[in-house]
Amino acid sequence: MDIKIRQWKIEDAESMAEVLNNKKIMDNLRDGLPYPYTADDAREYINFLFNSDKNSTFAFAVVYGEKVVGCLGVFRQDNVSYRAAEMGYYIGEPYWNKGIATCAIKQACDYVFKNTDIIRIYAEPFARNKASCRVLEKAGFTCEGTLRSNVVKNGIIEDSKIYAVIKV
Repeated sequence: MDIKIRQWKIEDAESMAEVLNNKKIMDNLRDGLPYPYTADDAREYINFLFNSDKNSTFAFAVVYGEKVVGCLGVFRQDNVSYRAAEMGYYIGEPYWNKGIATCAIKQACDYVFKNTDIIRIYAEPFARNKASCRVLEKAGFTCEGTLRSNVVKNGIIEDSKIYAVIKV
């Protein structure tokens, strides 16, 4: 399977918009992203990444074959948690259940652990998102618990889970 992560390019905007302009994906992400999601929104985000702190923000295009099929970001925390980072990701619906997210997550964790002083990467999927929880487990993350009534998505109070992987 030809899956890789790489830095974003401005010419990826159309592919990013195509993937992210999907209500099923948006319903599993944090709020703050416009819907519908346009190529202009993608260009704005990619430009933001170009100007972000390279020691705190690690954002990757997920590429399958030669096509951008998703996004993965690892974001360093601050204060006493400065050696921890939160991960977020999405994969386009046509590419679900192919092992792409698991492979990309493993690659991103390897990169961050080898190239930074970060020792913990965690993710907080919605508890109802069983597929995302399964992806994290397959990528070597451990479920550390359920955060009850932790988030409000689409006006509904929901639980989230917390998963983490520790640098060994």
